[in-house]
Amino acid sequence: MTTLRQLEYLVTVVDHGSFTKAAELLHVTQPALSHQIRALERSAGGPLLERLPRNVRLTPTGRAMMPHARAALADAERARCAARQAAGLEVGELQIATLYSITLGVLPAALRKWRQAYPNVGIRLFEHRHTDELIEAMNAGQADLAVGPEPAGWQGKTYTLGTEELVVVVAADDPAAIGDTISLKDLADRSWVHYTPGHGLADVLDRACAQAGFEPRVAVRTEQTAAAPALATAGLGPALVPDNILPKGFEGHVLRPDPPVCRTLTAYTRGEPDPLAAAFIDVLQS
Repeated sequence: MTTLRQLEYLVTVVDHGSFTKAAELLHVTQPALSHQIRALERSAGGPLLERLPRNVRLTPTGRAMMPHARAALADAERARCAARQAAGLEVGELQIATLYSITLGVLPAALRKWRQAYPNVGIRLFEHRHTDELIEAMNAGQADLAVGPEPAGWQGKTYTLGTEELVVVVAADDPAAIGDTISLKDLADRSWVHYTPGHGLADVLDRACAQAGFEPRVAVRTEQTAAAPALATAGLGPALVPDNILPKGFEGHVLRPDPPVCRTLTAYTRGEPDPLAAAFIDVLQS
């Protein structure tokens, strides 16, 4: 059975003359792309593309299919736009409550996808230090949905997004900067880059160290999540940070705790999400 996704794959390959480029643009692996094209060819009853050394060209069967493929995709886009307009997804503002660390780590990629799909819908962020503050704000009606660690005892709707891993950051010349993993108990005698009381990651660090059998000494406390890895890289001590906040080319040394330190991330709403919130949850889960 021919699907719109298969037609989209075919059109993208033809328009860019390359399976490699098409796979990159479609955010799929090249084998997965080739598999879908072969499935489409089986449905069509013959080859649609001729694979040449440096590009591809349509076969007669492919040339016959292309106008219909483009028309089907255009019809689907018009249907999607009509539905979004009817549901109020073309304009408006979505209000999201979250934590500072989530804004740094999880949301940038999701907001980029959102902006591409819904360019006329604005986003307003309400950022909090701690999960308890986030839950209180949601109960008070501050935002349409929350994005953060799994909320204990939440009475509304909850949608699991995945697991966030936390890593230990030290300076490149730190004695612990050997290998890729470390047991937190091996850092029991160190002074840490910690977080201010009331910051959610302060609780995460304290719990992780307690499970390893010690209470972390404090070299410095910071209110800013993004400052913790910078301070650790400057040599003030190890820091425990979400791995997704570290930029490419990060100069510090990253160690993965053994056993791992993780937290489950969720999106949650007070009741059934409205169309805007539901669409954003879909983006987060994609």
